[in-house]
Amino acid sequence: MALQRMLSGDPSRSSKLYLAIGVISLVKAIAVRNDSERFRRELVDAGLFLGVGLLLRQYSQIKAEKQAELEAQLPDWVTGGTSGQSTGLRSRAKQRLGSESEPAPEPSLTDRARNVIAGR
Repeated sequence: MALQRMLSGDPSRSSKLYLAIGVISLVKAIAVRNDSERFRRELVDAGLFLGVGLLLRQYSQIKAEKQAELEAQLPDWVTGGTSGQSTGLRSRAKQRLGSESEPAPEPSLTDRARNVIAGR
């Protein structure tokens, strides 16, 4: 279950987090290098975090490549190709749903203050 949670979401962001934790553990290992037991534990932790971070980075790159391959195989009318006439399925749906469900924006506090000062 933890692996599934790790791979869901944004793996590139997670990889940066794991790499940062690994670097911090490495710095901690250097700081406690006189205590051999703690040094070894911190070094193992740093190695694990750095390894997971590198694997997640690689997974992120592979995922992006596969997504680009799949999007390249889709017809232009689905993705909203380069022609000006075809707007794409996603943008059509956004237009249709956006025009129906978009409420009028609430006036901001600044707008309300201006209206009060202007006497409206």
